[in-house]
Amino acid sequence: VHNTTTSRPNVAVLLLTVSIGFISIVDATCKAFTDELHAVQLVWGYFIGIFATLSLYFIFQQESLSTLFKTSRPILQWMRGGFLAGSIMSLFVGLTFLPLAEATAIGFMAPLFITGLAIPLLGERISTHRWLAVIAGLIGVCIIVRPGSGLWQWASAMPLIGAVCFALYQITTRMLTATENTHSILFYTGLTGAIWSSIAVVFFWRTPQLTHWGVFFGTGILGAAAHLCLVNSFRLAQASLLAPFNYTKLLWVSILGFLLFDDTPTINTLLGSFVIIVAGLYVLYRESRTPTSLAE
Repeated sequence: VHNTTTSRPNVAVLLLTVSIGFISIVDATCKAFTDELHAVQLVWGYFIGIFATLSLYFIFQQESLSTLFKTSRPILQWMRGGFLAGSIMSLFVGLTFLPLAEATAIGFMAPLFITGLAIPLLGERISTHRWLAVIAGLIGVCIIVRPGSGLWQWASAMPLIGAVCFALYQITTRMLTATENTHSILFYTGLTGAIWSSIAVVFFWRTPQLTHWGVFFGTGILGAAAHLCLVNSFRLAQASLLAPFNYTKLLWVSILGFLLFDDTPTINTLLGSFVIIVAGLYVLYRESRTPTSLAE
């Protein structure tokens, strides 16, 4: 399948960075409520909020249901929704027991998985400088996590599982953008995520209070905006190119952790963030010098 969209790495990176910023706010907000609701129920509320927000948006845009439901790859749409739900559930369970920055850092194995999976699943050619950028970003993560420091516990496995799911989610997003329209992908994001999480939430249900409904819909609005930016970023650049920029989430969560949970960034966090950001900028610099058409 060929996608004739012209590569625009600068715009793609900007959209992905904004998307990750919105998602970071969602993560921090939900972490603040893990003492009141189970992580799985917070994920359910998040997807209900996304689906409600997107439904209102499509009504305003006068989109027909037939257009939204139309897809040539229904199984992939449902798989993508399952990967996203699994990713967020795993992360939120980890956030229940781990600090925001540390849980996020462990989940940063995702870009490495994305770059690796882009070879067999998308047929992308991975250049040496992309691999070096991803590895450099991973080194930055290790600087923050400090293996052997006692951070690694059973809860640490949850964001790692989430990283695998998130990598598959971004890969399937890239696959779908080659054949599906943006609104259809967004619609299925909300629909499938809501259904998958509704199945899981049965085992963790507590009656939400009014405040909780506000959290559900507030995070849903941010989530809908984030996924709109994400889908469009993958139309403009290859998945393996964008992979290192997932690391910018560390900067977002470090700031939010300090503001909301009084978590002061350590020297290791600052140094690791610097390495990660430099790695991402290196990829952008190289790709901006050699614009090409996207092909799959």
